[in-house]
Amino acid sequence: MTMEFGRRLRVAVFGSSHGPEVGVTVDGLPQGTPVDLAAVQNDLDRRRPVGRRLATRRQEEDLLVVDRGLVDGRSDGTTFRAHVVNTDVRREPYDKIRDTPRPGHADYPARVRYGPEADLSGGGIFSGRMTVGLVIAGALAKGLLDPKGVRVVAFTRSIGAIDADVPEELSLEELARRSRSNEVGAADPHAAERMAEAIAEARRAGDSVGGVVEVRASGVPVGLGEPFFDSIESVLAHAYFSVPAVKGVEFGAGFRAARMRGSEHNDPFVLEDGAIRTRTNHAGGILGGLATGMPVVARVAVKPASSIAVRQSTVNVKTRQPEEIVVTGRHDPCIVPRAVVVLEAVTAVALADLGLQGGFLP
Repeated sequence: MTMEFGRRLRVAVFGSSHGPEVGVTVDGLPQGTPVDLAAVQNDLDRRRPVGRRLATRRQEEDLLVVDRGLVDGRSDGTTFRAHVVNTDVRREPYDKIRDTPRPGHADYPARVRYGPEADLSGGGIFSGRMTVGLVIAGALAKGLLDPKGVRVVAFTRSIGAIDADVPEELSLEELARRSRSNEVGAADPHAAERMAEAIAEARRAGDSVGGVVEVRASGVPVGLGEPFFDSIESVLAHAYFSVPAVKGVEFGAGFRAARMRGSEHNDPFVLEDGAIRTRTNHAGGILGGLATGMPVVARVAVKPASSIAVRQSTVNVKTRQPEEIVVTGRHDPCIVPRAVVVLEAVTAVALADLGLQGGFLP
């Protein structure tokens, strides 16, 4: 089994939801790269549930432990390894439903693939808990991108049927400031209040709700990416679909492009302060798999959390008889707010990997 992403910047996650630890190894981090451990911890804090009124009641502190790969705050060129300890683990609710796969979860195909002894407590290796390692790797990647003027910001675009109103002219700094000022991660404070109530309402009903996260990256150098299989869209989509609960991805105008004419969708080139830009950005900053110099814009659909307290139908894999199941335990009624920093992280990893491949990064 391999759980690795990247060609030049190779990221591998390890651990499991209810095992002793979750973490990441990163190979290919150039020797001498500064690593801001406070920034890594800050991103971990953005992901963790502690202090979130609308998140799971699982209380994990997620304190970063660096095992190897750093000397005096810089990469030593060897494999970087870091983890956080799982402390608030409760296996009992999952032991009781070992033979009754939970709808919406990987329980059934994972049991067929890996056998009845596979540890699927809390989802095992398929759990959103595994994204801790992605956040750590993303923080390292941001450390490579920031000196080159590449900035990545993600925010909640919608929760259920509630859409945020986000002016296109907002800077990434302002988007980050606004989205980090509320629990749902939205850059629209009025929509954020309604989103929070929608999540709370779903929780009261024992149900869950999904949404959309938008990711923007500015300063991406013109020409970054490779044609066909390593296009920016291909690499980013690969990274996004590696995040649990992601079910859809679009770039720029995305699926709206199917309803547009070429005269509407094409982005006219213009000169702005001596630089070639485009008047619109329906392409999402990408043409032919390469960066155009406009902001790279992606939107990622996140499904409703699968662990809900509503009674559901399943089949006992031992008795082969139909049963009903009510999932108990501590679960997020909406994954979207905590997925914001994760999708931001994998975007940074993908862009840094492409940058190293294309010679844009040292």
